Amino acid sequence: MSGTGSGRTGGDPISGSGSGYGGGSGYGGGATNAGGTGRTGGSAMEGRAQDDGRVYQSSGDQHISEHHHYGDAPAAPAGPDSVRRPAVGRPPVVLRDRTDVLERLHRTVAAGRGGEIYVLHGMGGCGKTAVAHAFFQTATTECGRVGLWVNAADRASLRSGMLAVAADRGAGDGELLAARNGYRPAADLVWQYLDSSSEPWLLVLDNADDPAILGDGSWLRTSPRGTVLVTTRRAAPRWWPGAELQHMGVLPREDAARVLHDLAPHTGTLAQAAEIADRLGRLPLALTLAGGFLSHQVLDPWTMDEYGRHLEEDHHVHLIDRGADVLSDPGPRHLVGRTWQLTLDAFAEHGLPEAVDLLRLIARLAPEPLPLSFLNDDGISAVLPRARAESALRGLLDHSLTELVDAGDDGSLRCVRSHGVLLDSVRAATPASQTALLDTTAGRLLDAALPDVPDAGPYDPRLRLLAPHVLALLRRTTDAATVAQVVGIATRLASAMHRTGDYPSAWETAGRATDLATRILGDEHRAVLAARSRTGRALFRLGRYPEAEETLRRTLAVQRLRSGPDDPDSLDTAHGLQLVLENTGRHEESLALLYATAAGRKAALGPWHPLTLRSRSSLLASLGAAELAAEDERTQLLSLPQQCAEHLGAGHTVSLGARHNHAWASYQLGRFETADAEIREVTETYLQRFGPDYPIALAARQLQARTRAALGRTEEAVALMTDVVTRRARSLGQEHHFTAVSRDLLDALRSGRWEPPRPQH
Repeated sequence: MSGTGSGRTGGDPISGSGSGYGGGSGYGGGATNAGGTGRTGGSAMEGRAQDDGRVYQSSGDQHISEHHHYGDAPAAPAGPDSVRRPAVGRPPVVLRDRTDVLERLHRTVAAGRGGEIYVLHGMGGCGKTAVAHAFFQTATTECGRVGLWVNAADRASLRSGMLAVAADRGAGDGELLAARNGYRPAADLVWQYLDSSSEPWLLVLDNADDPAILGDGSWLRTSPRGTVLVTTRRAAPRWWPGAELQHMGVLPREDAARVLHDLAPHTGTLAQAAEIADRLGRLPLALTLAGGFLSHQVLDPWTMDEYGRHLEEDHHVHLIDRGADVLSDPGPRHLVGRTWQLTLDAFAEHGLPEAVDLLRLIARLAPEPLPLSFLNDDGISAVLPRARAESALRGLLDHSLTELVDAGDDGSLRCVRSHGVLLDSVRAATPASQTALLDTTAGRLLDAALPDVPDAGPYDPRLRLLAPHVLALLRRTTDAATVAQVVGIATRLASAMHRTGDYPSAWETAGRATDLATRILGDEHRAVLAARSRTGRALFRLGRYPEAEETLRRTLAVQRLRSGPDDPDSLDTAHGLQLVLENTGRHEESLALLYATAAGRKAALGPWHPLTLRSRSSLLASLGAAELAAEDERTQLLSLPQQCAEHLGAGHTVSLGARHNHAWASYQLGRFETADAEIREVTETYLQRFGPDYPIALAARQLQARTRAALGRTEEAVALMTDVVTRRARSLGQEHHFTAVSRDLLDALRSGRWEPPRPQH
């Protein structure tokens, strides 16, 4: 315990410190601590003090005031060891890319300009500090600037660093002490000396991730004597009025590969480094840590290929952070597993925990553009209140934990995108108790983003955007019920892609989903079989007939064994298989399977179900002239378009398909005028609804070319087929079966070898 006392004895001031005040004896009031004694009333007083105790004795009236401070005396605020050298962990060997940013900054200091503020903003680990360090070196060594570097991560560091700047620019000890003790405004003192500096300067405020700190006391100002450069994760312009903002993203692929190769040149080639860089999302911090790890392995050195194989594990953040072992100070900002946790902790402190919940939800998905509509759904309420989703997303955007991107060709499809290493880090730190809820919520939101019954339509970029997220969620989920739910979503997504003509994406999505779900559910689970069936349907459309047939036959056999031949899933696979058989010349087998499918769907789903009518419509396109006449006598098949319009509506896709196939049947029967009029109307509808490149529209135009030629309009037919061949070759490839058939028809029309079918009487 220590203390200070003051008192008056008969008007004379007494002050001091020690074990006692006044003479050796006295009368009157006294103060005795636990280690002292005292007597009053005319006899001598004795006092003893122990340790830091005091005894006060006086011969007259004395009034004593004491102020006690327990514990060690507070030390004077510690300042940085230097503001003339950047406080960075490990600058890059060579700063790759970023040349445009550095050149622009260099021009400002080379011209002797001042009064400017530049803000480098971006996600943690993107190299903002590295760019600031490179600019600092250029400004001090080539441009004659005094370089001043301040850590602005927190109030204490900012205040002590800025006061150190004032001392560097000539502030006296008394002024600094007054500012430290609050007797004069500290920021005013600093900027007074910056404004009066005899030398031009560059002031770097590094890690200013909480702009409110700079606003308190107006620490961020401009001066004609220098330039201010700020590095921050906060992207919102409102924090930086009057400043020029520069976004810092990840590196281009070639530069990212060179960063890794610079650090570990003997562990692999530039091509191998590029592969690793892609897996690390080309994030400078991750590249630096990976290079540090590879270059410092002694007992068991790894090649880049070996490092890449280990990165294939879902949680590879810890492997990346092992590269920080070579750092003298591997603080949180130098670790990918911790650098973003600083921001997440700040969300909780500032009353926005929902931002953390939202990021954990996004982390269950892929580091690809995610449509904003995914987040704007009531299903998100299971993880965070929907009313708070807007503020949570704005928090993530403001702290550079995600970004807004336009994924559509016309800029109308707004999405959010987060870096893969960030998502890995967040996912690894997510409590295990929350993963089940996060997975089911993500699945529910993906489900809500898809149409309940996918329909034919033009290409929809949103579908392809959802695919990597569905597959990422499927890869991370281990609960069987959730896996079954998500693989069902993947199958429906593949079906939707298929019906927009995006067959490659449909095949890739369904095939990958099948493989992922099989790990948990086995290869005979109903949901897995449905996904495999959809894979076979896509293979058919891609012209890969042998693979399609093998996939569909194998799937159908298991479905019939487990669920029966008239189960809707079995019938769906059978419908796909008969298409393959028809296009590979096995007409009789295909027709028998189609008849069985139509009958099975009628029994299982009813006569007017869209799928039942779709199979009956396929009979119109599969039967020859004689078969059509016979079938029409039994089932009135030729009146199917009217039946579809009555039960589904004239504009339904199945109704349009029935009219299309009816036009083909009329053509087969030699009713060319009827067929030409009907297919012309169908083609116009297809072009309006789907566009000229849609597969069904091309098939309709091909039939229109046939009817035109049958009516003697050969030039029109050739023009139509020329366009069809060009478009099919562009979308399907020159060697696709459909392209080849169209090309053969065009050649026959041009050469005069083509003949229409003979009319049936």
